Amino acid sequence: MDIVIRDALPADLPGVLAIYNDAVLNTTAIWNEQPVDLANRQAWYTARQAQAYPILVAVDAAGQVLGYSSFGDWRPFEGFRHTVEHSVYVRADQRGRGLGPALMRALIERARACDKHIMVAAIESGNIASVALHERLGFIITGQMPQVGTKFGRWLDLTFMQLDLSPGAAAPASQAPSPPSL
Repeated sequence: MDIVIRDALPADLPGVLAIYNDAVLNTTAIWNEQPVDLANRQAWYTARQAQAYPILVAVDAAGQVLGYSSFGDWRPFEGFRHTVEHSVYVRADQRGRGLGPALMRALIERARACDKHIMVAAIESGNIASVALHERLGFIITGQMPQVGTKFGRWLDLTFMQLDLSPGAAAPASQAPSPPSL
């Protein structure tokens, strides 16, 4: 089966929605407990487009969405403008076929093209497969936060990982005015 990774189109959103809601209902990859509707994914798509941030989809020859990835601002403050947090999800019946790594590699390249410096991953600590995938792609574990979330009647731990997208790069010039001298 031929797989293509490309920018998502509005017509892909029902497939993205199905993958998202499956993760909500059946996994700890997303810590939301309630499924969302198509309007929610449309608003998310519009917001990513407004920020010039990508949503990538892996599609088969019939155009079926098999997985998707995206990134957005890590924190909404100017000082974090070179850091993004990503997400990647693969349809349940397509996992283990290499779509996650392919979507991640394409997303990493897009982050570099957007002049991003760090990509952050926030992973439920029990998701060993996701932690291993990120390690294979060069992410390092930078923090562990026990019991910061809950789902399915249990506490969830969070593992932070990050990838340096531009090793050795100098920090950009500040946009902030210099503090007054005393």
